[in-house]
Amino acid sequence: MTMNLENKIALVTGGSRGIGRAIALSLATAGAKVAIVYRSAASEAEEVVQSIKANGGDAVAFQADVALFNQAVEIVTKVVAQFGRLDILVNNAGITKDGLLLRMSEVDWDVVINTNLKSVFNFTKASTKQMMGQRAGKIINITSIVGITGNAGQANYVASKAGVIGFTKSIAKELSSRNIQVNAVAPGFVETDMTGKLTEDQQKAIAEKIPLKRTAKPDEIASVVTFLASSGSDYITGQTSCVDGGLTLL
Repeated sequence: MTMNLENKIALVTGGSRGIGRAIALSLATAGAKVAIVYRSAASEAEEVVQSIKANGGDAVAFQADVALFNQAVEIVTKVVAQFGRLDILVNNAGITKDGLLLRMSEVDWDVVINTNLKSVFNFTKASTKQMMGQRAGKIINITSIVGITGNAGQANYVASKAGVIGFTKSIAKELSSRNIQVNAVAPGFVETDMTGKLTEDQQKAIAEKIPLKRTAKPDEIASVVTFLASSGSDYITGQTSCVDGGLTLL
C-alpha cells in the first residue's frame, strides 16, 4: 500500500528517455498522473506518454529548456492548471560535456551547471509554493555517485551533481515544517544511451569494479525514486540514496 500513488500528480524533468523514462513509467504504474519535460526528443516523449496511456494511466509532455527559470514556472503552472495540484517533483534532467579541466571551455562548464544544477533550483522553486499550500510534497533529485567520489575528466558534471546533494540537504531543512520531503538518488553506472557509447571492453572493465559485478538497469533506479515518492518514505528527508551496486563502498 505504501507504493500506491493513486491520485498523485508527478512532474519529471528529462523524462523522455533513459532513467527519466523509467521513472515516468514507474510512477505511472504506481498510479500517478505524470507530466514529463523534454528539451528536444519530442517523438520519444510522446512514446512515453502513449505507453502510459496504453496501460490505463494519464500523462502529458511539455517541451522546455530546464535551465530557464521562467520556463520552469510556466510548466509548473500548466501542470497545476491541468491536474489541480502537484505532489511529486523529480529533477532528473542532465547532460555531460566531459573533458580535462585544462581543455574544458567556459561554455561546456556553463551548460552542464545550468542544465544539471540550475534546473533543480528552477523547478524546485517553481513547485514549492504549490506544495507548501498543500502542506505535502515529495521532491526527488537525481544526482550521481561521482558527486560523492569525484571523477577525473568530469569537473563540470561532478560539480553539478555535488551541488545537487548540498541543495537537497538545505531545501529538506527549509521545507520539512510543511511536510515536504526532499531526497536525492545517486545512481552508479546505469545502462543508458550514455553508457551505451562505451565499447564492450570498457563496459566489462566498469562491471569488474562494481561489487555486484554488473551495471544497473534504469528500472532499478526508478523503483527507488518511486519509493521516495510514496508514503513509505514519509520519515525520510535530506538523504542521498546510492544505487550503485556497492561501488561507493570501495
